[in-house]
Amino acid sequence: MMGVQAATARLFYDFCLDDHVPADHQLRGIDRHLDLERIRAALQPFYSSTGRPSIDPELMIRMLLVGYCMGIRSERRLCEEVHLNLAYRWFCRLGLDGKIPDHSTFSRNRRGRFRESDILRHLFENIVERCLAEGLVDAEGFAVDASLISADCNKRRSLRSEDWNAAELNEEACRAAREYLATLDDAAFGAASPSTPKFISPSDPAAQWTAERKGHAFFAYAENYLIDTDHGVIVDVEATRAVRQAEVGASQTMLERTEERFGLKPGYLTADTAYGSAKNLAWLVKQKEITPHIPVFDKSIRIDGRFSRSDFTWDPDADHYICPAGKELVQFRRTYATPRTGVDADGIPRYRASKKDCEVCALKPQCCPNDVLRKIPRNVDEDARDVARALAATPEFEVACRRRKKVEMLFAHLKRILRLSRLRLRGPCGAKDEFLLAATAQNLRRLAKLRPMSGQMEPIAA
Repeated sequence: MMGVQAATARLFYDFCLDDHVPADHQLRGIDRHLDLERIRAALQPFYSSTGRPSIDPELMIRMLLVGYCMGIRSERRLCEEVHLNLAYRWFCRLGLDGKIPDHSTFSRNRRGRFRESDILRHLFENIVERCLAEGLVDAEGFAVDASLISADCNKRRSLRSEDWNAAELNEEACRAAREYLATLDDAAFGAASPSTPKFISPSDPAAQWTAERKGHAFFAYAENYLIDTDHGVIVDVEATRAVRQAEVGASQTMLERTEERFGLKPGYLTADTAYGSAKNLAWLVKQKEITPHIPVFDKSIRIDGRFSRSDFTWDPDADHYICPAGKELVQFRRTYATPRTGVDADGIPRYRASKKDCEVCALKPQCCPNDVLRKIPRNVDEDARDVARALAATPEFEVACRRRKKVEMLFAHLKRILRLSRLRLRGPCGAKDEFLLAATAQNLRRLAKLRPMSGQMEPIAA
């Protein structure tokens, strides 16, 4: 006989929300590691002691974490999902009859109290401290990399750089444009590179026009991650323009901030060739004393059959090169009354062979067929590049390169699982907010997976 479902009319129901959330639900694991008491204390000075009570900031932060952990990109949809989903209601401490705040509340608090108090940075660092307490960060080695995230810009409405005049912006300009003016001297944005992009978006001028993906050009920001290579925990995150100079500078900023904030200094740093410039390697080797497992960014290799700089032997004691024919290349061949530095206008010393030696040399067609003599530039930080080249031949370098893939996996997880392939907020502040929340969500998911807990979480000492 076919059954028929009949709705039973009952006056009272015995319903416990906690019983209907599975024990292995991801939000349960995240909730065990989430402590927002310090966040509440940090926000306290930004609320008035009188007047109508505001919406609980812990509720808004929990809802934002639900959105970023579950890949819910729209705040309108987030409010709907929290209203309907029992697990989301349980995580946000709403119960069955708790009122969901309006979606506009998030925007107002983000532009006001959240940014004034830098609360999202505090939240991220609080989770990093939890990872440290759980033994997920050992600081043996760090990896750094950057990934492009599309900005919320319509490139069809962009302007050519020669048609853009920042001096015409005033207080009536959009918020992203005003933030752009505030970051013109910031090394991560306006001062990152002297070059001007081909196109500029009036709705988000700080977004960089780039064709880095070898396809159609687009507006983007760069999300920079500094991770521990042991468990792939993100120890710092930074938003910059999508240019190499800004990304390299962000890596130094993150390393210094991590050492200052958590007392963490890695034994080695692994990265790709973009971070292998002489200046950056010298900063790592000489100032920070960090082993660079980084391929050297070197354009001296010749592919036309002629001798490259690597074919010449460097003698550090005598301060000269030895060519394949056994002749010396030096900076000076006579003594000057006023000592010279040997550094040209580009800031690079150059070593020169003797004209007499080159004219009669049998290897001249392979060395300098079109020049009178051979010249070799040597960067002032070439010794740091030599250290990186020597490390590239070690087994430790291969291990570090394999571990570096963890940061690339985090970017893939960010774009495919958490759906952060395109920003929803505009301006440098919007990019920072989204990147901090996304990194916090990834660390929380990692904590819930690697450190499942059966009891209540012990608070971290301030």
